[in-house]
Amino acid sequence: MSPTVCLALTGASGMPYGLRLLECLLAADCRVQLLYSQAAQIVARQEMDVELPSRPAEAKALLLARYPAVDRDKLAVFGREEWFAPVASGSNPPDAMVVCPCTMGTLAAIAQGMSDNLIERAADVVLKEGRKLILVPRETPFSAIHLENMLRLSRAGAVILPPSPGFYHHPQSVQDIVDFVVARILDQLRVPHTLMQRWGEAN
Repeated sequence: MSPTVCLALTGASGMPYGLRLLECLLAADCRVQLLYSQAAQIVARQEMDVELPSRPAEAKALLLARYPAVDRDKLAVFGREEWFAPVASGSNPPDAMVVCPCTMGTLAAIAQGMSDNLIERAADVVLKEGRKLILVPRETPFSAIHLENMLRLSRAGAVILPPSPGFYHHPQSVQDIVDFVVARILDQLRVPHTLMQRWGEAN
């Protein structure tokens, strides 16, 4: 059975990572529960000229048009305060959750168990239910507060995966660099992919 992954997009720079991850998860036949913040809508417009609608149904239609080959039933989009969404309860948690890109504000709220919106609540559910939570923090440099929050989350079981691309695969484009990071996320989710050649494998 295909895994269910909750993907949250927040307002840090790095929207190409999040949307490429969404595309790859859907292509791998995963069930995706998509959440996004208001700031993520601004970043998507600025970085990718993508207008994410505020209404979940309209956002789903836009994304299905962007990725026409996927099964429409594999994608569910939820609003920021849609408290009856499955991800809001430990009785129906996803198999894993990824926050990509992850703002320092979102990371801090999750570290403190704030649960003031659906993204924070979903992350809280995933942690308390012992499922995998992957945070992709896009900020530099990190302050001591950022690092302490990351350490707190790591000790709670989260995976901290900064988008730090390697260059041993000789990337030829920005897309190659994006795919390197997305490949690392997919590996953590145990989702098969062919985004790049693995270390030690022949051409």
